[in-house]
Amino acid sequence: MVFEHKNRSRDGRPSWDTYFLEMADTVSTRATCNRGKSGCVIVRDKQLLVSGYVGSPAGFPHCDDVGHQMKQVVHEDGTTTDHCVRTIHAEQNAICQAAKLGISIAGATLYTRMTPCRICAMLIINCGIKRVVCERKYHAGKESEDMFEVAGIGLDYQFDEVQQYK
Repeated sequence: MVFEHKNRSRDGRPSWDTYFLEMADTVSTRATCNRGKSGCVIVRDKQLLVSGYVGSPAGFPHCDDVGHQMKQVVHEDGTTTDHCVRTIHAEQNAICQAAKLGISIAGATLYTRMTPCRICAMLIINCGIKRVVCERKYHAGKESEDMFEVAGIGLDYQFDEVQQYK
């Protein structure tokens, strides 16, 4: 579902979805891989629980400092794409923060810049998150969309367009 038309209420305040997506955008400014700067916040009952951004594991070098660690992925249809594997995705970092701090995220909503990747989708499903709200679509997000549908996880987009990389 796309909620672009519901960004602001009559009094000019942002909708809750817009508010938390704006937080995820702010969190993304801490990302340390300039290819896919992304941020994530996990919320329950309109309360921020944890956040995460794209970055290397603690104590490891960052892409912005030492360059990207690229791996080529061959997809089922024979196409190939390049992915930086030096960093942890924003969703993974937020889930790790919740685990580290002992915060349950079962029943929560996850806000992020684009459709989570397949691995992030599997983690989201197993964490018990009930809804995912994305700013835009991920170019390879169809499998995650299908997984969320099977798992009964709501998926909404602010904009019905694909996130562009730099």
